[in-house]
Amino acid sequence: MKATIRRNGLGLSIYISRKDVEEPVVAVENEDMWGGLVLLGKGLLLALPNFPLNTSLPLTIEARKRSIGAEAGGPNSTLR
Repeated sequence: MKATIRRNGLGLSIYISRKDVEEPVVAVENEDMWGGLVLLGKGLLLALPNFPLNTSLPLTIEARKRSIGAEAGGPNSTLR
């Protein structure tokens, strides 16, 4: 799904045009965010593509929706 990542005064948010919703990023798998999972405010989990660390925002990407399981809050959680 198409998603636009933006930086605002409170941190990062992701706008999903198909759902016409913008949610804050509340947890990330990788410190640099790229190539990992991100958890949004209402529990949506997205897999982001790899990009260089210095990629400027806002940026529209193709993100993949993932189901929430062990990777997002289970005992072996990798999200921070």
